[in-house]
Amino acid sequence: MRNLLIVAVAATLMLACSASMAAGKYRSAQDVAWSADGKLLAASDRTAGALAIMDDAGKILREVALTGQPYGVAFGKGNTCYVAEYDAGTVAEVDVAAGKVLRRFKVGPKPVGLAVAPKGKLLLVGNYGLKSVSVIDLGSGKEKARIELNSHPQGIAVSPDETVAFVANLVPFGNATEATMASYVTVLDLKGLKKASDIRLTPGSMDLRDIVVSPDGKWAYASHALGRFTLPTTQLDRGWINTNAMTIIDVQNQKLYATVLLDRLMEGAADPWGMAIAKDGKCLWIALSGVHQVAKLDLESLHLLTEGKDIPADKPAPHGVPRHLSTIWAEIKKDPTKRAMLANDLAALYGAGLLIRNKIDGVGPRGLALSPDGKKLAVACYFTGSVILADADSDKVLVIAKLPNQPKMDSVRRGEMVFHDGTQSFQHWLSCATCHPDGARADGLNWDLLNDGIGNPKNTRSLLLAHKTPPAMSLAVRSDSSVASAAGFRFILFREPQSQELDAVKDYLRDLKPEKSPYLTPDGKLSTKAQKGKAVFESSKAACTSCHPGPLLTDLKMYDVGTRGEFDRKDSSFDTPTLIELWRTAPYLHDGSAATLREVLIDRNKKDTHGATSKLKPEEIDGLIEYLLSQ
Repeated sequence: MRNLLIVAVAATLMLACSASMAAGKYRSAQDVAWSADGKLLAASDRTAGALAIMDDAGKILREVALTGQPYGVAFGKGNTCYVAEYDAGTVAEVDVAAGKVLRRFKVGPKPVGLAVAPKGKLLLVGNYGLKSVSVIDLGSGKEKARIELNSHPQGIAVSPDETVAFVANLVPFGNATEATMASYVTVLDLKGLKKASDIRLTPGSMDLRDIVVSPDGKWAYASHALGRFTLPTTQLDRGWINTNAMTIIDVQNQKLYATVLLDRLMEGAADPWGMAIAKDGKCLWIALSGVHQVAKLDLESLHLLTEGKDIPADKPAPHGVPRHLSTIWAEIKKDPTKRAMLANDLAALYGAGLLIRNKIDGVGPRGLALSPDGKKLAVACYFTGSVILADADSDKVLVIAKLPNQPKMDSVRRGEMVFHDGTQSFQHWLSCATCHPDGARADGLNWDLLNDGIGNPKNTRSLLLAHKTPPAMSLAVRSDSSVASAAGFRFILFREPQSQELDAVKDYLRDLKPEKSPYLTPDGKLSTKAQKGKAVFESSKAACTSCHPGPLLTDLKMYDVGTRGEFDRKDSSFDTPTLIELWRTAPYLHDGSAATLREVLIDRNKKDTHGATSKLKPEEIDGLIEYLLSQ
């Protein structure tokens, strides 16, 4: 009895200490995962630097202090949980029952998504910024391989037989002037520990957040936005600018099978995020972060229809809603290759009774996890700092577990919430964060915003330091970021913002800080190669600093650097952008026509109008690129 009392007191003290540890910091539930026996639930808290451990009833048992920003969560055997520690360069192995960190695995500086391959005893870790996946041997805790990607990874999923893994890459890669510009799903060969293939999604696919594999290993499903970037931004009605989607990947053939829309005819499903799939593969849940909903998709019926088959007559539609099959299903029945048309059909899922969207009592749902018995769905709500447990069958909320000591919201946090709120836009098609994901950065696509006339699209710019680098926009058509923010509400979200909303968003954007580049050494210094590149950058030979002086790495002036394209106005001068955070802002140039910095410095600079690079030696170019990526 005395020992039991000591354990009880110790547990109480641990919970009290962890609660005080997070005092004063916002609580932001990012991702969730269940233990294999379904008795424990872990939730990463990105802003408070903690992992919250709950029982299956949603009671918070303890919190574990972590480093960096806790991101993706995945369970291994028993009570062992893995948590990505973004900006700390580690993944923490946590004994959730004991509430302590057992080991830390060194990976890239900015780990995000995680996936466990239990039979192979491997942990896959997405390295944001470095565009790679680390493969960790769970026995030794050492990195077995680092697989290079084209873009920034987010979600990762392993096939049931552990032969392949799928990586959802956040933003598109390539030349943004091409009509096929889109994000990729990368397939990894887990036997050879190498990249097997890249699957480019439907043109305009962006903001890939999560990916899951069906229990039978036949399909992979990815959640994402779908931008209509080839159209001018004249309206939002019926998904003119943006829609929201789920893409199906054919695993065996490693190719895109179909893309379906999660929107309704007159109501968008802004910012799809995390997903969870039923053990029998018949149902899929998707967090619709921008509209504060969770969508429930009838996969069984969806696959019947995409194969040109009929839904059994005795299978009722959810909630007794009559099925109204749009003409696309009849077309697919005649010719299954017409599945590609689903990417443009807003009525296909909802009209057929395949999709239910439920409003939740939380703001900004992100991570989802289904309990092992398939009965409970856990939903991590970022801005309310809570985890919702719902009945998976009835969708009824069972409990709302609020992370403790949530501070009162200040203007910066309120602005961040407004920035990510898709209900701020007409018909809820998108949020500010749709085009400016991951902290008001850039989606990689070209958009024709009409603020400088029609027919001359330009690449989305990061909003970092926009208040310090006027004017705004590539052609300087907005005098400063304040004017641009107001215009964004009116002409992109198509609503007049309230003054307090606009002020809060401005405060949020002004508060943004540059992230430390993943190309720096572990102690935050330039590598040897980057130091040589810095010498080139600052030399009169290259003349880079004439337009990109410190500390903002821009002189705030307009120049003709020979990059005017066929759709640009006659004026060939463009605003000089800051070079800060170049590691995350590809593609480059005002029109996104250069996929890499090497293209900027060599292929797009034959006349040395964009810095004197033509006479630089190959090793000098390499060093210069390393230095620029280190900013």
